[in-house]
Amino acid sequence: QVQLVESGGGLVQPGGSLRLSCAASEFTLDYYAIGWFRQAPGKEREGVLCISSSDRTTYYADSAKGRFTISRDNAKNTVYLQMNSLKPEDTAVYYCAATAPPCGIGWNYYSYWGQGTQVTVSS
Repeated sequence: QVQLVESGGGLVQPGGSLRLSCAASEFTLDYYAIGWFRQAPGKEREGVLCISSSDRTTYYADSAKGRFTISRDNAKNTVYLQMNSLKPEDTAVYYCAATAPPCGIGWNYYSYWGQGTQVTVSS
């Protein structure tokens, strides 16, 4: 069964950093475009950024530019989301999702989803 598992969420102070991981089982991530989405309480799920199968990054959230980066470790079959200079408005459940290339912005464009990991930015 295809499965994505996110990890690395938690509570962090404003200005801090977190690295989220998205690990896959039963399929090889490097053939897919991998997106990160987030959903804050009472808000719609929004696309944050995506990495293509050729490692090109596309940002969907302007607020992520300059602070968030996405990368792959194909040997570990894992995609990472490095988040720096975190702000309270980054608080959300973060999801990774996989799709056949290329990257897309809509959540319904993605076929496989993880269960999400909570990120809370608060002092």
